[in-house]
Amino acid sequence: MIRPFPSHGLLDRVLRILFPGVLLLLLNGCASVSYYSQLASGQLQLLRSREPVSEVIADPRRDQQLRAHLTQSQKARSFASDHLRLPDNQSYRLYADIGRPFVVWNVFATPEFSLAAQNHCFPIAGCVAYRGYYSQGAARGEAALQRLQGMDVSIGGVEAYSTLGWFNDPIISSMMNWGDERLATLIFHELAHQRLYVKDDTEFNESFATFVEQEGTRQWRALRRLPPDNGAQARQRDQFIELVLATRSRLEQLYTLPLTPEQMRQRKAAEFERLRAEYRKIRDSQWAGDKRYDAWINAPLNNARLLPFGLYDQWVPAFEALFRQAHGDWPAFYAAAEKLGALPVAERKTALKVLAGP
Repeated sequence: MIRPFPSHGLLDRVLRILFPGVLLLLLNGCASVSYYSQLASGQLQLLRSREPVSEVIADPRRDQQLRAHLTQSQKARSFASDHLRLPDNQSYRLYADIGRPFVVWNVFATPEFSLAAQNHCFPIAGCVAYRGYYSQGAARGEAALQRLQGMDVSIGGVEAYSTLGWFNDPIISSMMNWGDERLATLIFHELAHQRLYVKDDTEFNESFATFVEQEGTRQWRALRRLPPDNGAQARQRDQFIELVLATRSRLEQLYTLPLTPEQMRQRKAAEFERLRAEYRKIRDSQWAGDKRYDAWINAPLNNARLLPFGLYDQWVPAFEALFRQAHGDWPAFYAAAEKLGALPVAERKTALKVLAGP
């Protein structure tokens, strides 16, 4: 049963009380006051921008395309709880217009000759390989400081994220350029994070959510009697990721060699040029010239830009196997995934490798 929406006035009063305490808790870490202040104020602004999706849909003064898109989103939202057994709360039954293309910008950083991410740890989310900023200018400022220290840096805009059930996450205006099915997959993915999240294990969390997203989308299409996705775009994505991961592997080996900094830079640049050449060969010979990844490949490349690859799908085959073992029963699958998540890190990775097979 869905609880009624609290009044915004009451919600604001509660948040005014809670946020200073949360901020003080966060500041027990080593990060700066200004950084956590922008996190708290950015999250508060997002929460205060929320309004019930039902009210937006019912308002004839709102954009007709927006209302139609939100109408379809609510069908997927109900499917997520009714069929995929994901959390039944107000998340994604709210809408927030933020007036910018991304909700946050993530800053990734690595040493010049290393693929070890500069990790940042938070009380709720655990350790992650980036710092998030609600302002693009603030993200660029952080990136500039990191570059001055000789780091490889990358900035990535993010259209959506999950607060892991701490708040009712809204559908955000930054998602509205997506098609109906892409928005549905996002809802499945982010609600999966609310269903299960293991602290300090990004590969586990993202692979779990990606599997729920993919299997959920397959079942969502089947329910609507749509033909299965032919997988062409997914195959292209997988090929592209394989190219990037192969480059990352070669760079890891390169950085162990006893070379001078100048020699290392030359070999590093050569590896990125090899990546570009291999990409163009596959694009032109196998993808009929599809240029969907051209913008990424033609932009300046460095270690930090390679960091996100592989995080989202490393253990997807393991979760596919776990779902088969659960005979397609979602509650049984979630229970088995929770048992995996509760294992010590080394045992968890061993179990995932066994499930994934060769």
